[in-house]
Amino acid sequence: MLRWIFIIIFFSVFEFYAFQAIKTITNNRSILLVYFLIVALILGNLTYHSLIFDRSIGFTHYFGYALGLFLSLFVSQLCIISFLFFEDIYRVIQGIYDYFTYNLTDDFIPERRKFISKIALITGLIPFSSLIYGMFYGRYNYKVLKYSLTFDNLPKEFDGFKITQISDIHCGSFDNKEKVKYGVDLINEQKSDVILFTGDIVNNKASELIPWIDIFKTLEAPSGKFSILGNHDYGDYANWKSIKDKEDNFNLLLKSQKEMGFELLLNQSKYINKENSKIAIVGVENWGEGFKKKGDLNLATEKIIKEDFKILLTHDPSHWEAEALNHDKLINLTLSGHTHGMQFGIEIPGIIKWSPVKWRYKQWAGIYNRGKKFLNVNRGFGYLAYPGRVGIWPEITVITLKSSMPTI
Repeated sequence: MLRWIFIIIFFSVFEFYAFQAIKTITNNRSILLVYFLIVALILGNLTYHSLIFDRSIGFTHYFGYALGLFLSLFVSQLCIISFLFFEDIYRVIQGIYDYFTYNLTDDFIPERRKFISKIALITGLIPFSSLIYGMFYGRYNYKVLKYSLTFDNLPKEFDGFKITQISDIHCGSFDNKEKVKYGVDLINEQKSDVILFTGDIVNNKASELIPWIDIFKTLEAPSGKFSILGNHDYGDYANWKSIKDKEDNFNLLLKSQKEMGFELLLNQSKYINKENSKIAIVGVENWGEGFKKKGDLNLATEKIIKEDFKILLTHDPSHWEAEALNHDKLINLTLSGHTHGMQFGIEIPGIIKWSPVKWRYKQWAGIYNRGKKFLNVNRGFGYLAYPGRVGIWPEITVITLKSSMPTI
């Protein structure tokens, strides 16, 4: 109850402050009423869906849209309030100066300036429109990102071997089969040798995957399709009536992945053979700082040797520096996901790459390397919570392996 009182007080003050920009510009009652109704509907909608939220069901599309609209409004108003706050600092300083300089006793605090409020509103419209755009277009705006990486211990037979990595499908968030099918067709168009999925196929429950099996089972790769689990795949974020229900959910997820044609690696490794050479695909269960740590890299690599070329699938990129980077079996290439790039940011190749998620994860999107060891953090195929993407688009990664191994 105390929490709700705090929330009500906070948003009452927050909304009152943001409203001052509108009030400064116009006293038109119709405009003020429309603004009030929009704010009330957005806040009321989120409050309603928060109150009826059922953890045994998890995020619904309705809750996602309610959250998305709220974030659009909140970020917009935050921009507006920032302008008003700095203007208020100026107004107070100016008022105090005038009070002591001119001995004013009434109305010594200057009024708000209309042009500042107009700038604040225009600035606030930028994130508002961007977040709305991200909800209706950005979330299915699939991008294919291509890289070529060279290794001196990659067998010559695998020179030019092509990998497609996808991650964080979160199929429980999808609501458009045509758009998802387009993304899957785009994966197949890459004609990669192998498809590797790095976890979080659902939000909370395996049942979310059932309507999408027929689409994802059409993925094709001659050397196979391999997958691992992410933190959302264990059912830890849903309420279960019994331990057995949770176990049944997990078994259904394993069965569904098999039906899709994926070979799920649970702290295991698998060789891909080509002529007289081979490379190892190593897959660990989820291991992340602040999350479940079921991944066992030593167990996963016990059947392979240091000299093998190895590709590690691990959902959380924090695992790279924590264990994979200096592992005694020498992990050549690590593929991760998890961060989603926070589904929000600015990326202009060669100029800027920024997202708030960088304050949580050192490696959060794209290629990183330490010497001859590489990490790719996929930005995710799907989305979670906020039902959209702005600047950080859903990603299909294509990596071509190149060998610098001398010919014998």
